[in-house]
Amino acid sequence: MNATVSAYAALAAAILCEVTGTAFLQKSEQFTRPGPTLTMALFYTASFYLLSLALRAVPLGVAYAIWSGLGIVLTAIVGMAVFRQTLDAGALIGIGMIVGGVIVLNVFSRTAGH
Repeated sequence: MNATVSAYAALAAAILCEVTGTAFLQKSEQFTRPGPTLTMALFYTASFYLLSLALRAVPLGVAYAIWSGLGIVLTAIVGMAVFRQTLDAGALIGIGMIVGGVIVLNVFSRTAGH
C-alpha cells in the first residue's frame, strides 16, 4: 500500500476513534462513570496516534480539517441516532458548510497533496 493511501486509511481510523471517544464522553456523565471514561480516553489516545500517522503524508492543516470536519458530521449523526438529540436548521446549515469546506479543500486545493 502506498504512503498516501496508508495515511488516509490512518486518518479514517482516527476519525472513527475520535467519534467513538466522543460518544463515550457523553456516556461518562462528566467523568463520573469509570468504564465509559476509561474507554473514552483509550479511543482519544488511539485517535491522536492514528492522526499522527496520517501526518506522514497528509499536510497538518488538511488532515486536521478532514479529521475535525468529518468528526463533527459523524458525531452529530451519532448524537441523533444514539442519544436522540435533534438538530435545528441552523445546526444543519452549519454542518453543511463544514462539509462544503472539506470538499473544497480536497477537490480544489493543491495543499491537499494528492
